[in-house]
Amino acid sequence: MDKTQITIIVGSQWGDEGKGKITDYFAINADYVVRFQGGNNAGHTLIVNNETYKLHLIPSGILYPNVISIIGNGVVIDPKVLLQEIKNLKERGNKVNLKISERAHLIMPYHIAMDEALSGHQGELGAGSTKRGIAPVCADKAYRHGIRIGDILEPELFKIKLKKAYDFNIGIITKVFQSSFTQSIDEIYDEYLGYAKELKGYITDTELELHKAYKNGKNILYEGAQGMSLDLDHGMYPHTTSTNNIASYAGVGSGLSMYGVQTKIIGLVKAYVSRVGVSPFVTELEEEKAKELRDAGNEYGTTTGRPRRVGWLDLVQVRQSIRTSGITDIALTKLDILSNFEKIKVCIAYDIDGERVTEMPASLSKLRQAKPIYETFTSWEKITEEKSNEFIKNGYTALPEKMKEYIEFIEQEIECMVNIISFGPKRNQTIIK
Repeated sequence: MDKTQITIIVGSQWGDEGKGKITDYFAINADYVVRFQGGNNAGHTLIVNNETYKLHLIPSGILYPNVISIIGNGVVIDPKVLLQEIKNLKERGNKVNLKISERAHLIMPYHIAMDEALSGHQGELGAGSTKRGIAPVCADKAYRHGIRIGDILEPELFKIKLKKAYDFNIGIITKVFQSSFTQSIDEIYDEYLGYAKELKGYITDTELELHKAYKNGKNILYEGAQGMSLDLDHGMYPHTTSTNNIASYAGVGSGLSMYGVQTKIIGLVKAYVSRVGVSPFVTELEEEKAKELRDAGNEYGTTTGRPRRVGWLDLVQVRQSIRTSGITDIALTKLDILSNFEKIKVCIAYDIDGERVTEMPASLSKLRQAKPIYETFTSWEKITEEKSNEFIKNGYTALPEKMKEYIEFIEQEIECMVNIISFGPKRNQTIIK
């Protein structure tokens, strides 16, 4: 990592690009690692010293004991899930150097019930929700009767806020959707006061902490969740998540202004594409070929376990990510997986009703009609453990020529350098170009 104080890591596709591994790789040089959006609908997998960690809310820098991990105000938190993650890390001997923004909103039990009801209502315009309560808690935040984690430290205030939010949500669940909800307001109140006792030591003014850290020259690494095409405003709406995933949201979701601040923005791009959920998917593979790629890449959701839809790399998607996030460096991941195929394809444009389109359309109808325009490449030899070690030792020049052709073609098409190359899930299976 260079001397830039602020580095932001974001997904350039639908998520699942390997952000956890790349965040963990760069976190060794960070003083702080910050999650700034999303919730436990996202999941990051780390493999360190042959041990696998699956994180959903806690930033991937948590495995470095001297790094302060921050859950920012832009994250929505299920306290039960968070406490289980903390417990799991401690049981495995990890120091949990964690701070939580007092302004982060809480997922309540009625949000999860509402999510279930909404998923049935949205039908073909749904996003394939994980049903973790993310959309309803974000809606409550906008309605201005959301409950922030700092509220549960003030029992009387919490009681007043809970009454308003509970009555509103239960009314919709039972009267609009004709669904049932059996947990009483008193049960929820007592449950969340219990969480307050366990989490009190972690909750603080993280905005002020980050402001002071930046002023004191500390290195701050931001870890995004999910990916550009799931962004609420710029993604494939309405098949999106309920928060903003692009790099500029790092300032909003952490309270540290990015105005006038020099940042390195790393866009994660998987060498093929995957997603869990509903939406047009221009480069999606037919099931027989999809299963081959899915199994080779272990493309099953970290959070849900659901099999991901998979397809060839889509550079129309990546171009939009570069524009909207201001990406300065591409980290290209899972290149080893493509060695399972003799021929590999890259989508460089869409054919929409006879028109060649190189930038992502906003129209859902156009996306449904889009057909991929491909360039085809010959793949490279299998990447063995021995080959992997050679790449780590000798760097970019040691990569197979066919792999370098693939990388350099991508750079030309998207007009952004691929400076980080990842092959394999382990921390050390990464080279800087």
